[in-house]
Amino acid sequence: MQMSYAIRCAFYQLLLAALMLVAMLQLLYLSLLSGLHGQEEQEQYFEFFPPSPRSVDQVKSQLRTALASGGVLDASGDYRVYRGLLKTTVDPNDVVLATHASVDNLLHLSGLLERWEGPLSVSVFAATKEEAQLATVLAYALSSHCPEMRARVAMHLVCPSRYEAAVPDPREPGEFALLRSCQEVFDKLARVAQPGINYALGTNISYPNNLLRNLAREEANYALVIDVDMVPSEGLWRGLREMLDQSNHWDGMALVVPAFEIRRTRRMPMNKNELVQLYQVGEVRPFYYGLCTPCHAPTNYSRWVNLPEESLLRPAYVVPWRDPWEPFYVAGGKVPTFDERFRQYGFNRISQACELHVAGFNFEVLNEGFLVHKGFKEAVKFHPQKEAENQRNKILYRQFKQELKAKYPNSPHRC
Repeated sequence: MQMSYAIRCAFYQLLLAALMLVAMLQLLYLSLLSGLHGQEEQEQYFEFFPPSPRSVDQVKSQLRTALASGGVLDASGDYRVYRGLLKTTVDPNDVVLATHASVDNLLHLSGLLERWEGPLSVSVFAATKEEAQLATVLAYALSSHCPEMRARVAMHLVCPSRYEAAVPDPREPGEFALLRSCQEVFDKLARVAQPGINYALGTNISYPNNLLRNLAREEANYALVIDVDMVPSEGLWRGLREMLDQSNHWDGMALVVPAFEIRRTRRMPMNKNELVQLYQVGEVRPFYYGLCTPCHAPTNYSRWVNLPEESLLRPAYVVPWRDPWEPFYVAGGKVPTFDERFRQYGFNRISQACELHVAGFNFEVLNEGFLVHKGFKEAVKFHPQKEAENQRNKILYRQFKQELKAKYPNSPHRC
């Protein structure tokens, strides 16, 4: 009887030891799993519990600091640059939507914030001293009343070098002092602004589009550089993040986002099905269709609209670059900057796409995402000076292509 009792005790002790060993192995496994997937779990956590945005006072302090610096002159000496009127924290693996605008066209930011869920960077050009003051007041008002602006938007200011932007006086901020919400700020801007083509400013100051583009994307690893009056398809940021997170072999690739135009009377399509329906009845057409068809023809729109529907964003097909293709794209790594000698109208984006090609980037068109420009672009809507500007930039582009031969002597590619 005592022997039987001893055997049972030994059996229970052995069972307890085995259970403890299993528990320890499970803890070890969970620890290793946590180490391997910690980043993924952290991202999932912040998806549901995002970090608190900076306070209004912190953002206003940053604005005052940026303006008090007096700015810095660009390489040409023609423009004064104020970096970081508004700042945001960007994950190194994130995709920044980078854009640029005159002060009047800032009202398009509202639509971009609705469609783009990730970080956004905008460079603002103020052609006059009054516009520079309005830009600082707008930054002040937007940072005060728009939590999304505080959390996700970086803003920079550029003005002619002879002007300096001033810190808004809280005692005399004009009618913007009466505003109490983000929507009221954008509504007020819509009433006082005269939106139009960025470079049709009505002054003798050239719109420095490439300086503005470089400024907007300079803090980003991956960036999608677009015009401010374009709208991305719904979910494009999330699709890009998921795709880029699946691999670290994206350097040297330009992921092309097809661009379209839509009649102004039409509602912006949210997904590819809606876009294709409008495309088939002529309410949507390829970007620049009426101005420069070859500038986007290599995208191969007929192929793109007939791709089978997919739930995940991915590169669908490779397109060899050819002049004068100027696609909108996402790229990371050592992306060539935009040449800031190109201003106003003509060849400012083609030149950068040309250098991407010579530098060895491959162009791959994405299957689902897209961009839509608000309104059909028509030649009659361009400002009267466009031909002179275009000729100047055309000559500069020929010079630029010769410079690339010296910059990339071993490249097999030429423009």
